[in-house]
Parts: sequence; C-alpha cells; structure tokens
Amino acid sequence: MRTLILFLFAVSAIVAAPVPKQVTFHKDVLPVLQKNCQSCHRPGEAAPMSFLTYKSTRPFAKAIKEAASTRRMPPWHADPHFGKFSNDKSMTQAEIDTLTAWADTGAKEGNPKDAPKAVSFLDGWNIGTPDKLLEMPKPFTVPAQGTVEYTYYIMPLGNKEDVWVERAEVRPGNRAVLHHVIAFIRPPGSRWLKDAKPGEPFVPPVTINARGQEQRESAFGGQWLTAYAPGMPPQILEPGKARLVPAGSDIVMQMHYTANGKEQTDASKIGIIYAKQAPKEQVLTLAVQNSRFEIPPHAANHEVKAELVLHEDAKLSALMPHMHLRGKDFEYRATYPTGESEILLRVPRYDFSWQLIYEPAGEKILPKGTKLQAIAHFDNSANNKANPDATKAVRFGEQSWEEMMIGFFDVAVKPGTTERDLLAPKKKTSGD
Repeated sequence: MRTLILFLFAVSAIVAAPVPKQVTFHKDVLPVLQKNCQSCHRPGEAAPMSFLTYKSTRPFAKAIKEAASTRRMPPWHADPHFGKFSNDKSMTQAEIDTLTAWADTGAKEGNPKDAPKAVSFLDGWNIGTPDKLLEMPKPFTVPAQGTVEYTYYIMPLGNKEDVWVERAEVRPGNRAVLHHVIAFIRPPGSRWLKDAKPGEPFVPPVTINARGQEQRESAFGGQWLTAYAPGMPPQILEPGKARLVPAGSDIVMQMHYTANGKEQTDASKIGIIYAKQAPKEQVLTLAVQNSRFEIPPHAANHEVKAELVLHEDAKLSALMPHMHLRGKDFEYRATYPTGESEILLRVPRYDFSWQLIYEPAGEKILPKGTKLQAIAHFDNSANNKANPDATKAVRFGEQSWEEMMIGFFDVAVKPGTTERDLLAPKKKTSGD
C-alpha cells in the first residue's frame, strides 16, 4: 500500500509540474502585441517605446511580462463584475501567459516567416483622412515653470448649413506638456467665451461671484465633439450615429498645459469626418457632476455624490469618469422608473494618468425617469503617493492639484433632441 501511495504521489507531482512553453516573438508574441499594444506602442503615438519589431520589443520583455501579469497594461480599470463593454482592452489569461512564457524562456525571436501580416496603421490620423482640418494659427509657448491656466482657441468651422460629424480626432502637437484637449461645439449666439477672438489664445478673466469668491468662466460651455488625453481614443461613432454641428458654429479648443521645467511649444490640430447622410441617432454628451465639495486634510476615503434624472428616453453609449490626483474610485448607478437599480460601471482603482472611455456592449436603454447617480471617493492622505499636499483641504478646480468629480456619459437619442430636453422637467399643460 505504501508503495502504491508513493507511486500515485509521484505521478500527481509530474502531472502538476508546469510544462515549459517555448514561445517565439514572430509566431506567438507578435499577434498579442498587434491586438493589444501596437495602437499606442508605435512611432508618433502616446507610448514611449515601439512594439512593432523584435529589435524594438526585445529590450522590454521583462517589463512587458510585469505590466501584463499585473494587468497594468493595457490600461483597463472597469470591475469585471459590473457591466460588459464592447471596447474592453483587458488581455485574456492565455495572452498574459504567452507574454510571460516568452520573457521567462529567453525572449527568443523565432522565424520571421511565422509572423502575421503587419497591421496597417494610418499615418497620423486614426479616423482616416479628415474632411475638415482645424489648426492653431501659431504655436503656443508653454513656460518652463508656473501655472498655465486653461487656454481656449475659437476656431470657426465655416459651415453654412447644419452638418453631422461621425468621426473626430485631436492630434496633439507636444504630448510632453499637453495634459488634455477638449473640443466643444459652440453654436451661433452662444455667450460662452464671448470676448475671445477667433484663432487667438484666450484665458477667461477672474471675476468675483455673489459669495465674494474668485471664479473663472465655466470650463464647459458647449456640446462635446472630441478630446485628447492619455488613453482616450478618437471619436469614432457607429454607423447611423453622429453629432450635430449647427450652421455657423465654432469649435472651441480647451487646452490644458502643464509646465515640465523646459520651455516648449505646442501646435495641436483637429480632424473631422462628416457623415455622408443624416443619422438615425444623435449623440450627446452629458455629465452627472458635483462642484460643491470640500475634501478635508488627511481624509483617506472622502465620498462625493451627484445625481440627475433623465426626462426623455435615451440609449447609453459611453461612460467616462473624471477626477484628478486624489481620485480613488468611481461608480455609476442607474435607478429605473420601476425602482430597480444596477451598477453600470465601477472603477475600483481610478488612475488619473489614463482617461478611459467605457462603451457598454449591446443596447443599454435608459427610459424616461431614470435616475443616474455618480459616487466617487477621494484619498487626500499621505498614503496617496500622487497627492500634492495631504495637509490642505481640496475643492473643485481646473488644475491637477485641485479636484473634479464629473461623470461624463454619452447618450444616443432622436435627432433634434437637445440637452435641455433630457435634463429639464417638462412643463405641464392644462391638458395634462
């Protein structure tokens, strides 16, 4: 009996022992990189190193293993227990195992004939060749030090008729100092940034509000068109969906620069592709947000909430939580007219360095009367390594050392629907 037990133990040990997997770059690793990494890891894009060839990838084999095995890369922060997303960037376990085995077995090149066909990337524009190009008239100089307030450029689109945009992209001129760009649609007659001159950099002046506090003009005064921030893809809408740009509109470029110790310049641009026919659905960007909060000094888990009610039916098409350096976690919750409630998205470890967009898989209908709630937590303690100063209270503000609590979200609605239609209660008539 003792002999049988020893034999079975030996057999089980052999079965359980890991089998070394010999993988090569061209046959096994390159397909994983093409699918998950090369959109950023190539010349001219956000990542600092290229993963297009064996020669450029081989020095980073161990780093790739660490980033993949800890799921730090590709960046994807959604809790998998809540919601399914069509643009989920997370790798499969098999892909992670392949990259790990490659690093652990010498990061061999293999036979180039085993490589899949190279992915064809567009040179410069990810949306295709733009129908319309908007460029800053001259480069903006970012000083070596100091605070650079949000700077705006008014760019007349020159459209004499209403147009529909299905694709739009910001191409940053200098990623080293450009924190973000948001391109807004400013319709004719808007008073937002009324003193700004087209094509010239403009910083709204400081004014004193009714409470005696200093303030600048709102950073958000029009409908969203597209944006740039680390990890944020260009605006590419599904067929049949588009954003409306009314005749005579301006495109407002909101520029957020961060000095990094060396004077530099930036000349960013926007590319636009128009829909070839009127869409079946219009896309609008809304926000459930809270700007009246104060995070106490040393608070490690300060909660801030916001909510709104939709007054028309809408189809949810994207979610984008936004906080700054003290952001800890973020959650969107929907409560339907039936009383049922569900978590649409939970980001348990928010990362300010990656401004991600989460696109729900399938149709997510938000019927009239749906309440959307955003719940965020902030870490203003010394344990937060990104915290600029744990000894100070923090309030809403534009700069990274201040805070924001904004739950952006996109909805698809009937063409002609306005933001006011969705957010303002309808007045009752005598027949109601």
